[in-house]
Amino acid sequence: MQFDDDANLDTSEVQDVRGSRIPGGKATVGGGLVGLIALLLGLFLGVGPDQLGLSSGDSSPAPASSSLAQVQQNCRTGLDANSKEDCRIVAVVNSVQDFWTQEFQRRRGTYTAAPTVFFSGRVGTACGTATSAVGPFYCPGDRKVYLDLGFFDELRSKFGASGGPFAQAYVVAHEYGHHVQDLMGTLSRSRDNLTGVNSNAVRVELQADCYAGVWAHHATTTKDESTGRPLITSLTAADIQDGLDAAAAVGDDRIQERFQGRVTPETWTHGSARQRQQWFYQGYRSGDMARCNTFR
Repeated sequence: MQFDDDANLDTSEVQDVRGSRIPGGKATVGGGLVGLIALLLGLFLGVGPDQLGLSSGDSSPAPASSSLAQVQQNCRTGLDANSKEDCRIVAVVNSVQDFWTQEFQRRRGTYTAAPTVFFSGRVGTACGTATSAVGPFYCPGDRKVYLDLGFFDELRSKFGASGGPFAQAYVVAHEYGHHVQDLMGTLSRSRDNLTGVNSNAVRVELQADCYAGVWAHHATTTKDESTGRPLITSLTAADIQDGLDAAAAVGDDRIQERFQGRVTPETWTHGSARQRQQWFYQGYRSGDMARCNTFR
């Protein structure tokens, strides 16, 4: 995956609170077994940590001026995105939101932008206080995506994914898929507390995978407003394979087999490795969000 070296990155779409201390509010998600359970339950879940019963805190830290200023200074162009991880995520956020803005306009709707929050350790949100153990998540209460960049190392070391820049892009695009669901009113279907292969929770997650694929289909043709050119200039078959590999690595069956030694489909909340690959590829192949109806 390559970005236009001369493109201007919009760092206003990212809030960097790495290194911030959370005033008030006490996170109840810790390391060890509790953290592992949180990770298994919360990984890529489309709702905030409070809906998992993980915390009662509701405080939100102010951005750490030093880290935010660092991103603003270091992540200015596509050339920076091609060489620095945090700048790459900024560029992916820009591309994903450029696409959904244009797609909603094409469908005579209005897309409301959502920032991504970089955090480390723990973070306060409108959905409660969470630690990094929860994994990346979207909070509908404040309409923000939350991401500890250290998760990408865990994606390889803990979950066995091959990694790569597009594996990271898949994660980001999936979370923005939840934001699209929130804007369209379908995200709430996952809040019936039911689990299992045919549960709404699984269907919501698979649809977010499909929406990530739809973005990937259009990534190299979605024009950046500042240049009139696509921000992403190259997306190869190997990149897409990295995305498919990441989708499989976080399938419920893979996670359960790896961490508990057995597969229990009645507790699934995200879908199997095969399902997650299937729906991501469905979106990528078709490029049509109408082909992402996982509720039929």
